[in-house]
Amino acid sequence: MRKLAGVAAFAVATALVPAFVTSGVVLNALILTLYAVLLGQAWNVLGGYGGQFSFGHAVFFGTGGYVMAVLQIRYGLSAWLAMPAAIGAGAAVGALVGALTFRYGLRGSYFALVTLAFAEVFRILANTFAFTGAGVGLMLPLADAPAQLQFSSRAGYLYLILGFVLAGFAVHLWLGHSRFGARLTAVRDNEASASALGVNVFRVKLGAIMISGALMAAGGVFYIQYLHYLDPAIAYGPAVSVEALLVPIVGGMGTLFGPLLGAVALHALSEGTRNLFGDAPGISLALYGVVLIVMVRYMPRGLIGLFAHRGR
Repeated sequence: MRKLAGVAAFAVATALVPAFVTSGVVLNALILTLYAVLLGQAWNVLGGYGGQFSFGHAVFFGTGGYVMAVLQIRYGLSAWLAMPAAIGAGAAVGALVGALTFRYGLRGSYFALVTLAFAEVFRILANTFAFTGAGVGLMLPLADAPAQLQFSSRAGYLYLILGFVLAGFAVHLWLGHSRFGARLTAVRDNEASASALGVNVFRVKLGAIMISGALMAAGGVFYIQYLHYLDPAIAYGPAVSVEALLVPIVGGMGTLFGPLLGAVALHALSEGTRNLFGDAPGISLALYGVVLIVMVRYMPRGLIGLFAHRGR
């Protein structure tokens, strides 16, 4: 109940921000922070609760974004109808990746490298086909209509990304209090022991990667609706995958509020870096690499683990 109360307090506080803040800069910063929370929640399902580290979560993000854009631009489908199709496509790609990896027992660094390879293959395919805009990418026409998931003010986009994040919180709460979640954490801790106790390891990991892929695709859906442009380098590039894995690692893997805490910390760090170095290319990824090394070496339980230790 404490966790549920914390999520409710977060939702109410965030929803009330537009009533007191009119600055576009502040609202944009909050929106991008929530967007990072969603990416972190998606990775946390598979990496935090399931212990399956992925270096290529951009494959789900890009799929969701491209399906959303193609259905609207090429086929004239309503954004509200395209959205579940895009999220379902992310889950389907998750099933594909899981079936081709977990079936043959790939895990650890092997699984991480295979997911990275999948993201690169999808990037090459998106660069090839005309319906994805090839290397030019796709530009979503401006509509300024809630029926097309486009809003005249940033408050509308804030509520949209808040809805996605709350869905991610709901998934995490379910994982923490369900048999599937218990089986998933058992697989994370010791696959052999979980299997000996009757857990279907393949089915559990396949379900986890499908849920993770769906949440990550929701991030792609929001990205194309908010920024109106997508190309293969953005959709399937390493920046998205790095952000998705770094957020829960910094905040605390396998925890409810870890992605939120990690997103706030990383966004503050990113803004400080931008103020110091400007928009120097690659500086953010380099800084994220340093942060990842420091967190893995000195704070493997993330900021939540650090605060819990200080509290004790």
